[in-house]
Amino acid sequence: MELRNKQKKRGIKRFINSFKYSFDGLKYAYKYEQSLTIHFVVAILVIIAGIVLEISLTEWLMCFFLMGIVMATELINTSIEAVIDLACPKIHPLAKVAKDTASAAVFVFSTVAFISGLIIFVPKIISMIEIMM
Repeated sequence: MELRNKQKKRGIKRFINSFKYSFDGLKYAYKYEQSLTIHFVVAILVIIAGIVLEISLTEWLMCFFLMGIVMATELINTSIEAVIDLACPKIHPLAKVAKDTASAAVFVFSTVAFISGLIIFVPKIISMIEIMM
């Protein structure tokens, strides 16, 4: 097995390639990870709701921060699962623990984002309904 060169190259070409590799990772996760696809759809719905309900700048910042954290943890979860599948082709109890806890991290952030979304959007929806009546 060939070892990789420990010293990383530097320069504009490497910098540009790093964006390509990042987008390759996003494309892979979007194509093969249903959860990330769902997070993208929810993010679009949140953006539409934010526009319609005219949320404040602070609320926009909170929404984008939380959407980014949820998607980032989903990407980390995907990479952890890939490494575990590579290292442990057979089912192993510790591999299950690693996969389950990585998934739990996504669940925790998703739950926090959902509750925060309720705090931001529900009062605005209630106000909008009251105005319509």
